[in-house]
Amino acid sequence: MGTAHQISTKQTILEYLLKDGRATALGLAEALGVSPQAIRRHLKDLEGEELIEYEVVHGDKDGQTSMGRPQHWYSLSRKGRDRFGNNHGEFAVALLDTLAETVGKDQVGSILQKQWQRKAQVYRDRLRSGTIAERVEKLVQLRQEEGYMAQWYAVEPDAQNSTGSTGFMLTEHHCAIADVAESFPTVCGHELEMFSDLFPDCEVERTHWIIDGEHRCGYLIAPVMNRAESA
Repeated sequence: MGTAHQISTKQTILEYLLKDGRATALGLAEALGVSPQAIRRHLKDLEGEELIEYEVVHGDKDGQTSMGRPQHWYSLSRKGRDRFGNNHGEFAVALLDTLAETVGKDQVGSILQKQWQRKAQVYRDRLRSGTIAERVEKLVQLRQEEGYMAQWYAVEPDAQNSTGSTGFMLTEHHCAIADVAESFPTVCGHELEMFSDLFPDCEVERTHWIIDGEHRCGYLIAPVMNRAESA
């Protein structure tokens, strides 16, 4: 019973770090309702399994302040992130590598572009109407169905966008095609193009990118309708 509970707690820690990116032992204890002593034992075990890593930060989560004692901020290691993946990505990369050897990389690029165009059409059929918020919500549901740990939230004007209207942040903490994206990063460009196409009344900007070592991909979807009025 105790062993099963420990496994469950460790998995919860990994899932929390996947979603939030970084956390201290105390922050994890408070968020998960577990004693700091127990959390530290779990973190030590997870570190021993090479599933997590830590950075000593003098200040807050983003290193913005220098007061107080240095803190250990924990995050998933590459091995820890791979725990949430599957073998589909490895197969897809191997297949694309074989295609590249057979027909050339340029041809593979054309194939990937065509695939994303087809995918964009499927998305457009599902997001035909509705407000921007309703379309963002539908898009997140679609992404979740495809294996992305996707979320969205509203962004007030002047917080992360200067359009004068409420924008929306789409975040994906787990990329269903991470293996493919690392070997063929052009797919991320096609993804950005697809999102832009789905929201012609918005400016879509990538703000975070897992390929760059960040813990999530993020897209800011900001209305542009008021720009002409304010010009």
